[in-house]
Amino acid sequence: MDSKHQTEYKLIGLNIAYYRKLNGLTQMQLAERAGISRTHMSNIEAPNMPTSISMDTLLDIADALNMPAAKLLNFREAL
Repeated sequence: MDSKHQTEYKLIGLNIAYYRKLNGLTQMQLAERAGISRTHMSNIEAPNMPTSISMDTLLDIADALNMPAAKLLNFREAL
């Protein structure tokens, strides 16, 4: 992965984890709703190993959380 975007991938993962927990979902439940494996969901959320995420996957996760994808990308204040 391009190291210049590691911070952004980490923050996306943290946002996904935050909204998942806010919705009372487990990683498995969100993964199933988004059509990805629980392992991939775990890797996306893991702050110690930033994992790239496709736009399709990001949009599927946002749909599964019933929210606009832009909310998952709202982290500029944290940079």
